[in-house]
Amino acid sequence: MTRAARAFWLRAPGEGELRPVDLRPPGPGEVLVRTRFSGVSRGTETLVFTGRVPADQHAAMRAPFQEGDFPAPVKYGYLSVGTVEAGPDALRGRTVFCLHPHQTAYVVPADAVVVVPDQVPAARAVLAGTVETAVNALWDAAPLLGDRVTVIGGGMVGCSVAALLAGFPGVRVELVDADPARAGVAAALGVDFALPADAAGGRDLVVHASATADGLQRGLDLLRPEGTVLELSWYGDRPVTLALGGAFHSRRLGIRSSQVGTVSPRRADRSYADRLALALDLLADPRFDALLTGRSRFDELPDVLDRLASGRLPALCHLITYAEE
Repeated sequence: MTRAARAFWLRAPGEGELRPVDLRPPGPGEVLVRTRFSGVSRGTETLVFTGRVPADQHAAMRAPFQEGDFPAPVKYGYLSVGTVEAGPDALRGRTVFCLHPHQTAYVVPADAVVVVPDQVPAARAVLAGTVETAVNALWDAAPLLGDRVTVIGGGMVGCSVAALLAGFPGVRVELVDADPARAGVAAALGVDFALPADAAGGRDLVVHASATADGLQRGLDLLRPEGTVLELSWYGDRPVTLALGGAFHSRRLGIRSSQVGTVSPRRADRSYADRLALALDLLADPRFDALLTGRSRFDELPDVLDRLASGRLPALCHLITYAEE
């Protein structure tokens, strides 16, 4: 017997729709998950929604349970929290996180879901994929006791990095964003805030997550000699121009990329599952609720993504709710 579900699909760039899905019963080693919440990763998902995934990144950008291909039609997304309705006894009835597209219910291998700790609310748990990115970034960056660190870009990833850095002993963190409204988010996370023109210089480390050339350039300008910018932004098909003819060489500055698709070599003994489980444990901190800046029903998702992509709907993580929530 099959079960009926619905999934969000990008029919064409800029055009989303909900499609019916027939779910087969879960087999041995599989689970049926009924979705409670999913999160829209604003930066990546709006690039997908507008058809701006570069052709040479189509394979690298595939989500774990994606269907279809870029630019469209494609079923994409990776922040899903739900309840296991059928499957192994140890999982049945548990709240789990899965890297699955926006869909009302789905069948996946049991090892594709991670149990959400009891102390983490289900709605907050949609941030697990983003906090996992932040964990990997800080494994790459390896900040030291007493470092002066700037995070440029107050989006989901930048704010997650700032929240984790706020817990490092002796590390002074400044979140930099062009939107003055991000000052309130910074305060909720327990870090300083500055507009780009007012940002403090002499930084040991800059984590860049604004996905703009101006932001990356400002990050280089803020570094002390021998300092490093850790680049977390994904620019899609947009070229980036920097001024590298002067202080970049004389001050021996560095730019290093970090990407969640590979576990940081500094933590080669940790698996993807270890990293995701750590992210979920860290989400017990209620400060992360500051990243959940709105919610809409699943039925509204095509319009929500259109408004997010156009900038008419400002958000960090926009929460999508399902029938029972």
